[in-house]
Amino acid sequence: MTFRDVRSAVWGPVSLRPNFWDLAALLLLVGAMVLVVYGGEQTIAPLSELERTPVSLDPANLAYYALRTTMRMLLAIVCSTIFTFVYATVAAKSRRAEMVLIPMLDILQSVPILGFLTFTVVFFMNLFPGRVLGAEFACVFAIFTSQAWNMTFSMYQSLRNVPKDLDEATASFHLSGWQRFWRLDVPFAMPGLIWNAMMSMSGGWFFVVASEAITVGSTTVTLPGVGSYVATAIEQKNLPAIGYALLTMLIVIIAYDQLLFRPIVAWADKFRFEQTASGEAPTSWMLDLFRRTRALRALTYPLAMANKAISTMRISWPVALRPSGKPGQHSRVVDGIWITLIVAAASYAAWLAYQFLSASLGLSDVVDAIGDGLVTLLRVIVLIALASLIWVPVGVSIGLRPKLAERIQPLAQFLAAFPANLAFPVFVVLIVRFHLDPNVWLSPLMILGTQWYILFNVIAGAAAFPTDLREAASSLHLGGWRWWVKVVLPGIFPYYVTGAITASGGSWNASIVAEVASWGDTHLVATGLGAYIAHATEAGDFPRVVLGIVVMCILVTLFNRLLWRPLYAFGERRLRLG
Repeated sequence: MTFRDVRSAVWGPVSLRPNFWDLAALLLLVGAMVLVVYGGEQTIAPLSELERTPVSLDPANLAYYALRTTMRMLLAIVCSTIFTFVYATVAAKSRRAEMVLIPMLDILQSVPILGFLTFTVVFFMNLFPGRVLGAEFACVFAIFTSQAWNMTFSMYQSLRNVPKDLDEATASFHLSGWQRFWRLDVPFAMPGLIWNAMMSMSGGWFFVVASEAITVGSTTVTLPGVGSYVATAIEQKNLPAIGYALLTMLIVIIAYDQLLFRPIVAWADKFRFEQTASGEAPTSWMLDLFRRTRALRALTYPLAMANKAISTMRISWPVALRPSGKPGQHSRVVDGIWITLIVAAASYAAWLAYQFLSASLGLSDVVDAIGDGLVTLLRVIVLIALASLIWVPVGVSIGLRPKLAERIQPLAQFLAAFPANLAFPVFVVLIVRFHLDPNVWLSPLMILGTQWYILFNVIAGAAAFPTDLREAASSLHLGGWRWWVKVVLPGIFPYYVTGAITASGGSWNASIVAEVASWGDTHLVATGLGAYIAHATEAGDFPRVVLGIVVMCILVTLFNRLLWRPLYAFGERRLRLG
């Protein structure tokens, strides 16, 4: 086809003539822009406006609250995506950067959201004194901390497991680092990244109560939103209001699933790694609508050309991010210097933490925190094992059936978004009524922050599983346990490990709200590090907050290094496609 043909096909009078689908798409776009502008105007109001208009349990306000919450979560997911592309790429491409960035990521995902809030609320509010915008940024940052880590782990895993034959193809085409990133790395990582983005949105809902109703010492900020609505309903023991909040969450999740995630899933199906055509392709009415537009698609042609021009630029990565061969003597010397710097920086940070903690805490406080941490660690291990036994088979069944995944997708997002706080009434009433032990029966609340990371990553792994390998297994008549052990489990293993790593961090974060349950004036407390940090945060006891976070980071990092990282390395060596 000549350039003239392309130009006439895109810019000709027939293509520019709007059709019915253009009108429908235009209405959707204009409606979205109006909502964004309306919600954004409220963020520049004076901070005193929050005191004059406190959160009301009137259901009529839930539409406005849902808009504010959704805007915060969408902004946080955009920030998480940018962070993921930069952080995961540097960690995957540079061996020396990986020595620092991946342990740091283990630490970051294990720091509870209350730990971030404790030290960031005042900072962001001082950036915009007297304005709601400062509190909004603090809330968005808190939601970001519940979204970014699993997306980063997912992309890092994908970049480290690119099939070898695709690596060789990019080398034979002499692609630059920049071209390889956009032509190979990002497309290969896309299926898993999308499912983890869905999980991140749900994770944002899970912690939205703590993000919008912030109490740190004497500082109290309550932003209008579904999370603060839920917190007020729990405080007032208003069951109908909790029901209204759940219905609103369900409607919002279905809306952004249909308008955002399902079109992206259907679009990204073309990036699956396989040599044969997919048997069943996911569909999306929203994607079909925009594909049927005429004038709108023609108007986006310059953007498509700009995107193609940028992604094909021959930009080479810095030397530190280029793949290297066998390390030589010079490389070993540089590695030694680099490791020495890392150890020195870690030792200095440990010394600063020791000086800060030793000024007000003693050895008995450290022993108490470690003891509580071991109790929570035991809960995490048990819950991850149970979640794996339940959700790995379910996730495989869903991921291998795109049509079933389309129907299950919004339900899974809603269940993953279900805040543990809304389950408090049932658990508190049952525990008090039957005189049960909170140390045992509050533990199931933690699984709400555990199982979904495993489920979504297993679904992503099964959805990305090559159809030709499934057909080969079928032709060899592999079935039953042999099919699971020889075919599916090795294929999804890297995705499962990624889900389990993030599930560990999710469980530790969930312990903050799961080990301290309240319903009105009734308060139940389970022994554990989550309850330790929650009480210290509520009291504004910063030394104990720091101690609890340090112990949590150490336990999570050791657990990941001793168990999940060896399994991760095994998956890279033995279970890599290609």
